[in-house]
Amino acid sequence: MDHSRTPLFTALKEHAAKNPVQFHIPGHKKGLGTDAEFREFIGDNALSIDLINIAPLDDLHQPTGVIEEAQKLAADAFGADYTFFSVQGTSGAIMTMIMSVCNPGDKIIVPRNVHKSVLSAIIYSGAKPVFVSPAQDSNVGIDHGITISSVRKALKRHPDAKAVLVINPTYFGVSANLKEIVDLAHSYNVPVLVDEAHGVLIHFHEELPMSAMQVGADMAATSVHKLGGSMTQSSVLNVNTKNGYVNPFRIQTIISMLTTTSTSYILLASLDTSRRNLALNGREMAQKTIDMAQYARQSINEIEGLYCFGEDILDGGEATYSFDPTKLTIHVRHLGITGYETENWLREHYNIEVELSDMYNILCLITPGDTTESIETLVTALRHMSKTYNNVNEINELIVKIPEIPQLSLIPRDAFYGDTEVVPFKESAGRIIAEFIYVYPPGIPILLPGEVISQDNIDYIIDHVDVGLPVKGPEDRSIQNVKVIVEADPIF
Repeated sequence: MDHSRTPLFTALKEHAAKNPVQFHIPGHKKGLGTDAEFREFIGDNALSIDLINIAPLDDLHQPTGVIEEAQKLAADAFGADYTFFSVQGTSGAIMTMIMSVCNPGDKIIVPRNVHKSVLSAIIYSGAKPVFVSPAQDSNVGIDHGITISSVRKALKRHPDAKAVLVINPTYFGVSANLKEIVDLAHSYNVPVLVDEAHGVLIHFHEELPMSAMQVGADMAATSVHKLGGSMTQSSVLNVNTKNGYVNPFRIQTIISMLTTTSTSYILLASLDTSRRNLALNGREMAQKTIDMAQYARQSINEIEGLYCFGEDILDGGEATYSFDPTKLTIHVRHLGITGYETENWLREHYNIEVELSDMYNILCLITPGDTTESIETLVTALRHMSKTYNNVNEINELIVKIPEIPQLSLIPRDAFYGDTEVVPFKESAGRIIAEFIYVYPPGIPILLPGEVISQDNIDYIIDHVDVGLPVKGPEDRSIQNVKVIVEADPIF
């Protein structure tokens, strides 16, 4: 295929150049009806292609023209049989994956450290999650992925599962042996769905972890916007039909159900052009990014009190098979501060924004958009921070304090829509929760609807709230109260 082509973006430019008289939405009509300051800032070029699914521009819900061409080019670039564009982000693509294979009551095997979109899909579909605990890293206090042995155990206990979902790579860039997991699941005739939100570059460089399509997984939701250059909220869903486990027509139906009918052509065009850039220049882009990240990693590891893991994370464990070095997980515990404090310090003193912070780490993403200057700014800031805090505070002991996965007492959808009441959170032990509680980013659930709240859960969440970490989910944002299932009186 000719990857220098951008069928959708080209059609948008040609349509705008004709300067048609518009009697359709959006109402700003090429920017003439929008706020003057916003128009000046955004620019008339962008506003001229903020269009809708009129005939010359195809329709994402049933593509037969330039969008279909653009998706076929994307499928070729990503090694997929089909690629679907998502303007609902990777969250929409993940929900599509699950809802296209799971019916009410069906089991799905998922890691506990999944993104909240997985849990949303489980509620929408009425599926029953079978949770697998991720491997924990006691050196830096993070979760990795699930292991082949844990997946094998889950499949032996639940051979009737409709899918296995895997994160590849994790938020922190670490991957298990995805090929082994795919082969194992397929031996049970179970499809594999991959959350590849942080893996768009791995398709284009042999030194990065293997991609879902390369190892024969059945579907993969990939955030082109996170690392691949497209605009925020634009992602792709890659599909492999060779194994016969998934139906592309069913997938089209589901993704259409979850997608606005007022699809953003600016987002779609950014996917089209980012595909071109990745297909033509992806390896060079990835190599540049890897080189910048490795330089930053080496520099950070020379700073007193800081540690940024690299290939040393691959210690032979099942969950640490390969690693994406473009993710900089910077361990700050030995400076006597938390990752959350580090994030605030970098923002206040150097105008630096990081991807994530937790009790012990910050995460910085290095992408093709970085430069030597941005890397040097980060390293300089970290050197200054080290001089400020080194040997000042007491170093806290690293405690990987993650409560056991709670007992699932109700299917999440039944709990979410059940009869509920509000009780004080600190007094809720033993009750069945009817809402989510998670830490975001990265959006990992601590409790989800249908699970029995334990005192360990309560203590863990309160500890996070007390240090200012972003615990979210309940309707009561202060997390003083929680919604639980009403306990019916016994019938004698």
